[in-house]
Amino acid sequence: MPGRVHDFGKYGARGLKSSLAVAIQLDILAAGIASPVDSERGLAARLRYLTASAGGYEAMERAGISVSARTLIGWLAETQTPNRANLAKIDDAYWDYRRRNVAKDLLKRLNANGGTRVELSPLDQSGVRATRQRDITHRSLNVRRWDEIVACWAEDDMDGLEDEWCDWLMDIGTDWGEYHYVSAVGFSA
Repeated sequence: MPGRVHDFGKYGARGLKSSLAVAIQLDILAAGIASPVDSERGLAARLRYLTASAGGYEAMERAGISVSARTLIGWLAETQTPNRANLAKIDDAYWDYRRRNVAKDLLKRLNANGGTRVELSPLDQSGVRATRQRDITHRSLNVRRWDEIVACWAEDDMDGLEDEWCDWLMDIGTDWGEYHYVSAVGFSA
């Protein structure tokens, strides 16, 4: 697709794909458990959340957690501790299930009142030689329909999210490619 950056960072620019920044901001808005999964509190909270409904068990299955009922009971009773691989899978399952649970409410808030204003902070060019720097300013756009963006985020489909996000990014105009990579993307719901 024309306008996308192919050799990002070649001259010293720093940043991240704006679609990834959108996903990070949506994760922040999803506001899950703050304690890390390798802490007693974080593990217990994630396991309680996942085992409270059939959807949580489905998320554990999608994450590749296949342990006996006895092991799972041991984890819940805190008499057994999952190994590092299972801790990572538990965290993945938690965030998968959390995204799916909050997507509907988040979508409603983002689409309310004609959409949500998104602020784009340009990429960091402090490491780029002055003769190669571009004049890129802060920009904003109003995303009116978040349906596909949130659906891709909830499914953890980063390729789909990038495509959907770039469709909106093109609303900026001919210089939309300058915001394919950014320092940050900000919005709230």
